[in-house]
Amino acid sequence: MNTPYKIKPLIAALLLTQVTGAFAQDLEEEDLALVYGDKHTVSIATGTKQSLRRAPSVATVITAEDIAAMGATELNEVLETVPGMHVSNFGSRNMANYQIRGIAGSTINPQVLILQNGISVNTLYRGDKGETWGSQPLENIARIEIIRGPGSALYGADAFSGVINIITKTAADAPGTEFGVRAGSFNSRDGWVQHGGKLGPVDVAAYVHVGSTDGFREIVPVDAQSARDKSFGTQVSLAPGAVNTGYDAVDANVDFGYDKWRLRAGYKLRDNLGTGVGVSSALDPVGQNRGERVNADLSWNDTQFSENWGLGFNASVLQFTEDEYLQLSPPGSSFDGKNLVSSISGKIIANPSLCGRTSTGLISCFPLGMIGNPERSERQLRISGNASYTGFAGHNLRLGLGHEDLNMYEVNTHKNYLLNASGPPTPTAFIDYSAIQPHTLPQRRKVDYLYLQDEWNLAQDWTLTWGVRHDRYSDFGGTTNPRLALVWDAALDLTAKLLYGQAFRAPTFSEQYGVNPVSNGNPKLKPESIHTLEAAFSWQARQDTQVNLSVFRYEAEDLIRTKTNIDPLTGATVAGATFQNTGKQHGSGVEIEAIWDANRSLRLTGNYSYQDSIDDASGKDAGFVPHHHLYLRGDWRFTGGWLASTQVNRVADRRRAVGDTRPQVPDYTTVDLTVRTVQKQNQWGFAASLRNLFNADVTEPSANANIPNDYPMAPRSFWLQATYKL
Repeated sequence: MNTPYKIKPLIAALLLTQVTGAFAQDLEEEDLALVYGDKHTVSIATGTKQSLRRAPSVATVITAEDIAAMGATELNEVLETVPGMHVSNFGSRNMANYQIRGIAGSTINPQVLILQNGISVNTLYRGDKGETWGSQPLENIARIEIIRGPGSALYGADAFSGVINIITKTAADAPGTEFGVRAGSFNSRDGWVQHGGKLGPVDVAAYVHVGSTDGFREIVPVDAQSARDKSFGTQVSLAPGAVNTGYDAVDANVDFGYDKWRLRAGYKLRDNLGTGVGVSSALDPVGQNRGERVNADLSWNDTQFSENWGLGFNASVLQFTEDEYLQLSPPGSSFDGKNLVSSISGKIIANPSLCGRTSTGLISCFPLGMIGNPERSERQLRISGNASYTGFAGHNLRLGLGHEDLNMYEVNTHKNYLLNASGPPTPTAFIDYSAIQPHTLPQRRKVDYLYLQDEWNLAQDWTLTWGVRHDRYSDFGGTTNPRLALVWDAALDLTAKLLYGQAFRAPTFSEQYGVNPVSNGNPKLKPESIHTLEAAFSWQARQDTQVNLSVFRYEAEDLIRTKTNIDPLTGATVAGATFQNTGKQHGSGVEIEAIWDANRSLRLTGNYSYQDSIDDASGKDAGFVPHHHLYLRGDWRFTGGWLASTQVNRVADRRRAVGDTRPQVPDYTTVDLTVRTVQKQNQWGFAASLRNLFNADVTEPSANANIPNDYPMAPRSFWLQATYKL
């Protein structure tokens, strides 16, 4: 019998489940908390630790033990397992795009707030995690908490479609000293050491990670330059050619805890970072980027400061720099026009013999390619305080306020071209354009905010959590965002929630203040806003089975998009495009997940998500995000402290954006296998993993037809790992 290729991975996974299940009776019994950690509490929903089941939000908790069990080595692999969330990859720099509940964020990702230990690491320029983020290693992560849905009533800007809080390890989370090495496909190598212990009365944790990879080298058959070659009679495209996805990485964290005080500091470097398919959709094998982040925060918390009162404060600083060297088009590339003379020097700067020709004669050309070298530096200063009060019967009040000083204080632009509002770019010498045509200008934004939250036990088994936060911005004014959550313990085994929330996404500095004539900034922009209504159920179906269900609907408005500027008298395009609050989108969906501990050696988990998001202007699908997403995982613990894990990830029914007439993005199914030891103190630990076992053809949708065959993702790969704990 011939088996269709698409279902072979599913059959293989089921066969592996049956084979390994036969050995379950011989497996050594271990406590589930040792293998999976504490997944029953969460802090992200209210700012204080509470039961995940009763949290006033739809949240997911992933522990360090859970991360190890699934065989993940970087953050994107973990987040792909979260219900209602798909990690797509934008071809430029192979950047991850966290798509939550049908909200894609186009080519950048400012609609998701990313926190590290409760403090934002989103950048000011684009509002996302940064163009040079690279990957996020996992060895120093204690847990990851995710809110699906709005979070601005507690966290403010950018908590639009969701919030991700990465919590690093303290001395209690990583006692002793661990050394680790890992090597795998694409010439990937990693090494790390972490330690947790005491220095007198001070708890100390430290972590250093160094790694590098050549990146996968999948082939792009056609790129944007291919189309230009056809139009202008040139033959300079590097397609077919490989994507550029390598990088070098350094990560370090320290954590000091004393009594009620905690001091944290971190360092993140990504160097020689490739540009994926190229930032302008023209293959760029020489582009290299560098991103560097330094952060520190000091906090003090006393939950029992006095009778009925708890107090806390936090002060933080984040320094971020990006230095990008980009080949926007390959050597010899040409554009429609005839200008070979620099508008700066008045001299001929290109050799006409190297230029392409058309029936109209010579056209603008770049013998060395179009080259851009933008640089930016940011400094983010934050200070906040909070107080909780439990003196009113049945109420837990929380009041918070804070101030943020957000400064993009240094911007440099070197390039060999001059952009024009209409017509082709003009070739020039490679010079400093920071004072002539920078990609943006230095900017500073100040934010003050105040929030109030009340957890009210209004009746037996009923809790009403309400809250509101007001943010006042120095550049675009104020915004107020409420939340309301009713949680009902309907039975000992069933909890129901009804949730409403409003959130906003602040305009980024590039959207407000960019000076690029192709996409001008607009200082008059308002924040994007979203209103979400959710119903959620948590059911302990049996002692060994947990089922969660959530249903949601949202409406988003004032979405920021580029709009072509038209002269009202002539109807002609006059100055490229400008960012405007022109978009509206609504959507709905359902998410279901289940965990079944079949016995003390076998755990099966899975989730399925469906979403449907509509662009209001066209009445058509908003595009990019899968309508159907299925994730399954089985973990088996063997005699001798070994654990084997299989996971299946199915991504299906991704539509094109409005106006894109290409065929629907192909579905895919991947299967991963991981085997590892459940490591204890004073012993070696080993792990091995095969990713995309059946070498499925995985692609992520390109934003336009410049890459008509979409962005290729990594093929089958493997890694081996060894650790030793003292």
